[in-house]
Parts: sequence; structure tokens; C-alpha cells
Amino acid sequence: MKQVKKVALAYSGGLDTSVIIPWLKENYGCDVVAVAVDVGQQEETAGLADKAYRTGACDFYLVDAKEEFARAYLFPVLKAGAIYERDYLLGTASARPLIARKQVEIALATGCDALAHGCTGKGNDQVRFELAYQALAPELKIIAPWREWSITSREDAIDFAAARGIPVPVTKKDPYSRDRNLWHLSHEGGPLEDPAFEPEASMFKLTADPTLAPDEPEKVTITFESGVPVAVNGAALSPAKLIETLNAIGGRHGVGRADLVENRLIGIKSRGVYETPGGTLLVNALKALESITLDRDSAHEKERISTRYAELVYFGQWFSPLKEAFDAFVDTLMENVSGTVTLKLYKGGCAVVSRTSPYSLYSEDLASFNMRGYDAADSAGFIRLFGLPLRGRKRIGPIDVKKVAP
Repeated sequence: MKQVKKVALAYSGGLDTSVIIPWLKENYGCDVVAVAVDVGQQEETAGLADKAYRTGACDFYLVDAKEEFARAYLFPVLKAGAIYERDYLLGTASARPLIARKQVEIALATGCDALAHGCTGKGNDQVRFELAYQALAPELKIIAPWREWSITSREDAIDFAAARGIPVPVTKKDPYSRDRNLWHLSHEGGPLEDPAFEPEASMFKLTADPTLAPDEPEKVTITFESGVPVAVNGAALSPAKLIETLNAIGGRHGVGRADLVENRLIGIKSRGVYETPGGTLLVNALKALESITLDRDSAHEKERISTRYAELVYFGQWFSPLKEAFDAFVDTLMENVSGTVTLKLYKGGCAVVSRTSPYSLYSEDLASFNMRGYDAADSAGFIRLFGLPLRGRKRIGPIDVKKVAP
């Protein structure tokens, strides 16, 4: 085992990183700098400094990155229409490259010669963190305790913590693994590992039970400039405040729940339940605005790249040349995607009821059933040309036409 002098640990104060600090000190004999990045965990950041020092950290940093997370990470994903496997809005996947970047910055500033994370050897996050490390500071050694230590389960980790008097927020009675940020709250592990298990009502934290949501619908209007949300109900808000506002609105109506089995990068199927209330409102609103501001070819091409973009984010390739190229494409494409969209929220539903834009390509005259500004005779030539390949195709075999007796 190569010795290191100082390690910067991506620290959350959860079960895994709580036991990693003493494990690193015991097995590497090194100092540990705990780096926590606030991307909207809210109360989860309280008391982290005290906990980190009590478990053996030589130093602790808490970086407030909420606005940067919303502006430079969540909104580009939103603009690209990136949704992994049709349902996952990439809350955790979008946060990991930002956390890794802040961790690397502090590691370099404090003279660390290694980086560490608490990701398991089965998940996607190990890839996301380590690809970011390699892109930003390839000279630093990477330590992944879950691939080295003898701990094989969350129960083992709980026992390890208990033996050293380390308080952790997880018990054997509450085995869920949760990740919270501005965009979402994810739930994994425990009984959810059975895909037939129906989630308990008490598990949800950000969204009301749709059946218990208000009996009166609520309308919310979102304003976009070049594909970026800038205001809610006419009030201009910073990126983070805008998401927080929509989380509260969507959450009280039970909007934004997703229960899915996804394909992890390493090939394992994993069941997760996600609450993304504000993100769900934004995705639906932006899609509606694009419907009147993007031409057909642009809209269809964006659909194609959004799938690949989502894979790049999910697979941890945030700092890749291809993603940079996609970002440039999306920025150009979305220049005129500006306007307002009104949604109606009711009992878990999110319906688009209005969309307007100064750059709208929609023509009421052309869309209506009257023929103003449209010569129907033009269609005949178009259809004949469009059907040319079909007319030129050689028919194979006779058509079997059976006479039906009256």
C-alpha cells in the first residue's frame, strides 16, 4: 500500500464518509482534509465540521456551491433535455462533477497528495468522481476504501462506526441510502432492493402524497430566456432560489415522483425512487416552450443528442470534449427559446395550459382548418415526390384479396 501524507476526502457526514476518516488514518497513517460541498442538502450540512474533527479530520472545508450548481450544472442539463432512460432527471449525476471539482481545488490548495471518496465498488458515483479527478488533477493518487477494506455491507460499516463511537445518521432499522441536493432527493437500498416492494408513504420527504395533495389546482408560470429559467410567477429569482421555489410549489401538489429500475454504467440494474418536484416542472415547461420556438429539424436533432448527453452525464463524462461540443450546440440552438409557460398542478399531475414566446414559430392561420395563406394544390406535388421511393419499389408477390360474401 503506497503511503500518502495528506488526503482530501469528499465528505458528507453520512455513514460511509464518517467511517472513512478513521479508516484512512489507521491504514494510511495520513492526515485527512474533509471537504463538504453544499449543493442544497439543507439541514444535512449542519454540524459537519464538529463531526469531521471528532472523527479525526485535520481540517474541514464547507463550500457553498448552490448557485453554481444550479447555474453551471443543472441548467445546462435542463437545456439539453437530458433524461437518463426516460425517467431519471440526473440529480445526483449532475452534482458529482461539481463536488469533485471543489474537492480537487482544495486538495491542491492545501498540499494534498491524494483524493478519496466513499463510493461503493458497485455504483456509478465511483466512476463519476474518479473521471473528474483524472480530468482535473491526474497527478493525485485516488483512494477508494470500498475497493480496499474488509467492510462488505452497510451493516458492517455501522458496526465499524459503533466500535469507534462514531455517530451516523443510518441505523439497521432505517437502511435507506439517500442523496439530497437542490434538484432532488433519491432513495435506494433496504426494502427498495426488491423491485416488487411498494415504497412506504413515510419514505418520501419532498413531495406530498398525491392523494392527500390540495383539492384545488394551482397554476404556476415560469419564464425562460434562451432556455434558462429566470422567473416564477413574474418574480425574477437567482438559479438556486428559483429551483427552491418550484420545489415547494411542486412538492405540495405531489409532483415529481419517479420509481424506476435503471441500468448502471457497470451493468447492474438498480432500483431507485426519486423526488424531483421543481425539476419536473422545469422539464415540462421547457419542452412546451420548445414546441413553439424550435423548427422541426432542430427539435428532432435535439431529441437525438439529449439521449447521448444524458449518458455522458450519467456515466461521469462531464469534463469530456464531446459534452463540451454538445453544450455549444445546445447553446446555439436554444438562443430563441424564450417566453413563458403556465402549468396547472393537481394531485401529482403537471399539465401545460399556456405557452407564449416573442420568437414563436406557430402560425394560427396555418394551423387552423381554414385555407388562408395556404394553397392546398401545392400538396399534390409534394406528396408525389415524397412517395417516389414507394412507387419505384418493385412489388413482391401478388396481393391476396379475398372476396367476402354479402
